[in-house]
Amino acid sequence: MSWQAWAVMALVAAAMALFASEKLRIDLVALLLLAALVVLGIVSPSEALAGFSNEATVTVAAMFALSIGIERTGLLEPLSRLLMRIRQPWLLTLALMLAIAPLGAFVKNIALVATFLPLALRVCQRTGTSPARVLMPMAYAAQMGGVCTLIGTSSNLLADSLAQEHGLPAFGVFEFTGMGALLAVAGMLYLMLVGRWLLPQHIEADEIEEVEIGKYVTELALTAQSPLVGKSIADLQLGERYGVYPLELLRGERRMWSPRSQQLEVGDVLLVRGDWEKIEEFQRRAHLRNVHEGRRMGEARHPLMLAEIMVAPASLAEGRRLAETDLGRRPDAVALAIHRRGQVLRDKLSDVSLAVGDVLLVLVDEASMPQLRSDDAFIVLSERDDARRMSRKAIVAAAIMAGVVVASGLRWLPIPMAAICGAAAMALTGCFGRKDVYEGIDWKIIVLLGAILPLGTAIEKTGLSHAVVQAGLGLVGNHGPLAALLMVYLLTALLTELMGHNPSVVLMVGIAASVAHAVHADPRPFVVAVAFAAATSFATPVGYPTNTMVYYAGGYRFTDFMKVGIPLIALFCALSMWLIPKFWPFHPG
Repeated sequence: MSWQAWAVMALVAAAMALFASEKLRIDLVALLLLAALVVLGIVSPSEALAGFSNEATVTVAAMFALSIGIERTGLLEPLSRLLMRIRQPWLLTLALMLAIAPLGAFVKNIALVATFLPLALRVCQRTGTSPARVLMPMAYAAQMGGVCTLIGTSSNLLADSLAQEHGLPAFGVFEFTGMGALLAVAGMLYLMLVGRWLLPQHIEADEIEEVEIGKYVTELALTAQSPLVGKSIADLQLGERYGVYPLELLRGERRMWSPRSQQLEVGDVLLVRGDWEKIEEFQRRAHLRNVHEGRRMGEARHPLMLAEIMVAPASLAEGRRLAETDLGRRPDAVALAIHRRGQVLRDKLSDVSLAVGDVLLVLVDEASMPQLRSDDAFIVLSERDDARRMSRKAIVAAAIMAGVVVASGLRWLPIPMAAICGAAAMALTGCFGRKDVYEGIDWKIIVLLGAILPLGTAIEKTGLSHAVVQAGLGLVGNHGPLAALLMVYLLTALLTELMGHNPSVVLMVGIAASVAHAVHADPRPFVVAVAFAAATSFATPVGYPTNTMVYYAGGYRFTDFMKVGIPLIALFCALSMWLIPKFWPFHPG
């Protein structure tokens, strides 16, 4: 191999390590990779920028806008209210999968899970069931639905676009539907009959608080009327008396070096941890003041309400302090406390850098709740009165989405143009606000797509793909195209768990096409194998954003995804090896 090929291999290995470590944002990793390819002269500047004008990148951005219109108009609310009537956890699991899988074929998966996650949590709380029994199947169903159409997930669109660059005809919008539907049915049967026994059995809703010994961390200041003044934390035995556990004693800007023995003074701030109800009771009985409550809320014109919100995957709030986020700058909402799974935070709320999965307890003006619900940086988990209703514009949004699907499905318009026209129609009819589309689009994904696409060009130009194909065929031997197809599927599935579904598609589509030519088969079934393997990431909580969302909310361990997801991947792989050649023959007549 040439030195350029070795350089590309080294860059791919470094990118995979960074993707897996999550130490840098995925879009930043892609941009660094792109810059390195240009600096080394492996791709030209025009080739480097071509990814941002690629059909897949444009279509994904437009599909984000269409999903925002569906979400903002409340089109899914009637279905949500219907599901709220279900009392049995197993029936809720089945109903959620049956509802989400078809919707996932047309609506952004993250938006779907964000919509149904609070509903599932409320039903689990009402029935005394662990959310871990419900949330993972829900996330998997969203992925199963997404693979059923060409527009259901960004990796499908990306695979189609790259396949066309290799001279293959475009896939139809519903060309994946037959096989995708069969896999979805098999996957749901597995989750109901086998997977449910592999899910955590021991975590029940009424035991969670006993295990965690309190959930939220907040700051309470001593007033002159407090009976705690003049006493020490050790003498007060707050845990035994109130169920609240002190973590730090703050006096001005100082942390007291011996907080348990220090006598408390007026104005001291206790950093405490506990259930919110117990913290409120402690605050009332001990005449304490929450240092955050009342900040900027004195002019509230509507009733105030408490809401639990979670930092969403790919959130703009990730890595920022609260004051640096839109939520921290709003005068109509104030964060009172924070909970981070698996950690006891010992910093003031204002000093905490937010992470995905953090749950904030927010005091918010009731009239501002719709705006908070529409903030894609956070997912509202619970609130006093969930009063969302389907607006009249929901019917308009549904009609526009249907028009996009019909126009692209019947090939009246290319998919990118149909999606752009649909997004423009939703904007003109007021299905989302002027700023909603820019705030709601996940720009990390758009930048990732634009920056990672030139990697495929580099792999082809340097001959690296040829070297990889020869090495792979050496392992497969003379066992025919089915063995080669299995190799492509398994390698894509592995890369997806390590670096995400979109980068793995970019890496594998060219290799898949080359493998197909080497075994004298049609490349289309090999591209399909890449698309399906990349879009169904079940084995880790970081392989797909919906997995990450339920990982934090459901209280799962990393190994829980492996126990349930690896057999499901094996099932999908076996079925794909049987179905792909039937839908896309190796040697079409």
